[in-house]
Amino acid sequence: MNKHHWGRTAAAAVLAASLYAAAPAGYSHAAAAGTGSDAVQILLDGYALPFDSAPIIKQGVTMVPFRAIAEALGVSVVWNQTAKTITASGLSGDGQPVQLKLTVGQKTAAVDGTNIELLEAPVNQQGHVLIPLRVFADQFGAKTGWNQTAHTVSIESPQREMRLLGFYAISSYDQLDRTNSLNAVAFGWSEINENSQFTTGGKVYKWPQPAGDVTPQSIVKDVNDSNKDTYLMVSGVDGSRQLTKVMTDPQLRSSSIGEMIEVASERGFGGIMLDYEGLGLKDDPAVAKKQLNEYVKELDEKAAPLGLKLSLAIHAPNSSYKGYDYGTLAKYADEIVLMAYDYTADKKSQPLALIDEAIQQTLQAGVSKEQLLLGVNMDSEDETSIASKLGLAKRYGLSGVAFWRLGIFTDAELQAIDASVTPSS
Repeated sequence: MNKHHWGRTAAAAVLAASLYAAAPAGYSHAAAAGTGSDAVQILLDGYALPFDSAPIIKQGVTMVPFRAIAEALGVSVVWNQTAKTITASGLSGDGQPVQLKLTVGQKTAAVDGTNIELLEAPVNQQGHVLIPLRVFADQFGAKTGWNQTAHTVSIESPQREMRLLGFYAISSYDQLDRTNSLNAVAFGWSEINENSQFTTGGKVYKWPQPAGDVTPQSIVKDVNDSNKDTYLMVSGVDGSRQLTKVMTDPQLRSSSIGEMIEVASERGFGGIMLDYEGLGLKDDPAVAKKQLNEYVKELDEKAAPLGLKLSLAIHAPNSSYKGYDYGTLAKYADEIVLMAYDYTADKKSQPLALIDEAIQQTLQAGVSKEQLLLGVNMDSEDETSIASKLGLAKRYGLSGVAFWRLGIFTDAELQAIDASVTPSS
C-alpha cells in the first residue's frame, strides 16, 4: 500500500493515543480532545478512536500521542521508563515485520536497527509521549488526512491478513469463484423446519439441484481441495418455537444432531455451523441459554471425535435476543460468528457504535478474539461503508470476518474489501 508522506509544514494531521499501560483495553465512544468547536476527533477507518493527550505542532511538525493508535493498528508497544524509550513492533504497509525504537528527547530513531533522523525529538506531555506523525505513518503504513474545518483526522489502516469466511446460500453460484479469496465457506443447505426436524429439503435452506457436472458435492470437494474449511450450515429460527422444541425434546434433539453429523460426514464437509436464531426473545433468557448450552455441548461431544469442526453463528449481546451464553458456547465452538447487524429494520448501513459495543460485550463475556469473526450482512453495506466494519475487526484483533453472502456482492464492494483485508495464509 502506498504511504502518504507529510512534510514539516503539515498544518495539523493528528493521530492519537496514550503511551502507558494504564490506558484502557477497550474503546469508549468519546474520542475528542478539548470541548466545543475546538475539539479534535480522530476517525480510524471511519469510526472514532479515543486519545488521552492532545496533539501539538512543534516547529511546524505534527506531534502525536502514540499507544492507542498503535495498538489499534496491531502494533505492540513497550515503554522503558528508565531509558525513556519506546519500542514498537508490527507490520509495515506491505505486511513486512518492522521494529521502531524512539527515545524521548532524541532526534534519532532506529528502524530495524538502522538509524533515521526525525524532524523533531519525541516529547513527554503530561505523562504521555508524543512522536512525529510522519515516522509513525511511514513505518506502519497508516494513511492519514486532516480536515481543518471539522477538526478531524482520518486514518485508514493498511491491508491486513484475516480469516475470511463466506456464506454460500440461497443463490450464490454466480460468485462461486469468490471462494478463492476466502479461508472458509459455510454452505446454507439445511435447516430445522417448522416441525422441529433437521432437513436438507427446506423451504429456504435446501440441498441444491445439480447443474450438469456441477453438483453440490463437487462444489464442496473443490473448496476442500483448495485447502479451505467447509461447513454444513444448519439454520433455524425460533419463530414458532421449533428450536425450543428441538432442544428440549430428547428424541428430536438426538435425531437432529445425529442427522446433521451424518450429512456433514458423508458429504465431505469439514464441520457444522449452527445458525440458531431468535432465542431468548419470548422465554426466560436463563432457560434459553441452558437449553442451547446443553444442545451445543452434545453436538460437540459427538462431532469432535469424527474430526468435524463446530462453528456457531449467534446474535450479538446488544440485540433483542438474550438466549446466548457466549462464554460457555465459546468452550464448545471452534469459532463464533457474531451477527452484529439487523439493528435497523431497513437495509441501511449498520451503526458502528452498536457494532463496537457488540464486539466489546462479546469479548468481555468470555469469547476469545482468536475465535471470534465479525459477521457482516452485505445486504446492509456497500463499498462506502464496508471498510469501517472491517476496520473494527482489525482494531480489536479479531480472528476475521464472515460475509453474508456470496451472490450479492458488487464489484465495487469486492474491491473495497480486498483493499482492506486479504485471506490469512
